[in-house]
Amino acid sequence: MGEIKVSPDYNWFRSTVPLKKIIVDDDDSKIWSLYDAGPRSIRCPLIFLPPVSGTADVFFRQILALTGWGYRVIALQYPVYWDHLEFCDGFRKLLDHLQLDKVHLFGASLGGFLAQKFAEYTHKSPRVHSLILCNAFSDTSIFNQTWTANRSLFFSFWLMPAFMLKKIVLGNFSSGPVDPMMANAIDFMVDRLESLGQSELASRLTLNCQNSYVEPHKIRDIPVTIMDVSFLTAILWLPVCIFTCCVGC
Repeated sequence: MGEIKVSPDYNWFRSTVPLKKIIVDDDDSKIWSLYDAGPRSIRCPLIFLPPVSGTADVFFRQILALTGWGYRVIALQYPVYWDHLEFCDGFRKLLDHLQLDKVHLFGASLGGFLAQKFAEYTHKSPRVHSLILCNAFSDTSIFNQTWTANRSLFFSFWLMPAFMLKKIVLGNFSSGPVDPMMANAIDFMVDRLESLGQSELASRLTLNCQNSYVEPHKIRDIPVTIMDVSFLTAILWLPVCIFTCCVGC
């Protein structure tokens, strides 16, 4: 078992911050899982959106640190959605359910793209106060090009068994020598990946590769912080000081 999963910090987080499950769609199989920590009086919290391989608890260090400073933080795990519009509509319903008019969004990789698409989706009635994008992208064409030689495979994510989908994701993880801290981070992310079901992985890979881009003129008035760092470092060891200029409102 990885050191992070049995660490005092992680166990303290899991014992003090409850995992909530919320249904906002007509389809009751679409369940949002989230950790909501910090003062409920804060109506413009920071919301974390994970990458393809992530679950809501990969942000536990950020949650513990930021709530200790008095911020409200929500970390999400999305239901199964197969296109960006469906995701944005579901996320809007979730914010309505939580009675949150505007939020700060932190997105890692796919989470960063979805954060931008939601800001674009709500540009006529803005719901996003600011964006923090960690190793994110604004155009999925690079993934379409990568999959050109295997286009039939791209359209078959929903048919592929879970072990094949996990193999695709694991191919992006570092396989060479790494320092102990990074090795622990990789072990933790692999463990979190193993907890995801076939439909969750298939839908996330579909969202990641589906042909789409962010229309820049629709999010130009939103403050954006861009972070380009090691993927696993961003998820688990990100210095929390980066957020102090972004989460107050």
